[in-house]
Amino acid sequence: MGLDIIFQLEYLSSMKIKTSITLSEDVLKSIDRFSKQYKNRSAFIETASRAFIAQMLRDAKNAKDLDIINRSSRRLNEEAGEVLAYQVAL
Repeated sequence: MGLDIIFQLEYLSSMKIKTSITLSEDVLKSIDRFSKQYKNRSAFIETASRAFIAQMLRDAKNAKDLDIINRSSRRLNEEAGEVLAYQVAL
């Protein structure tokens, strides 16, 4: 599902909507400093926003995976113990 959202965002990226945001002065100075390799501030902010959203999606998926592992940890540890019991001592 996460990739579907990313593809939808990429498709919608061609549809631009003008908006206004308020930023602190230090953030704006940093944007200006790093945005020179982009067409303009908007392109930089859009790229940064996409990267942040992608990271949030990965974090959510990782948290879900970790929850599944944690819920199964007792059973997995028991299985690992059984496997180790079958090993021959060297």
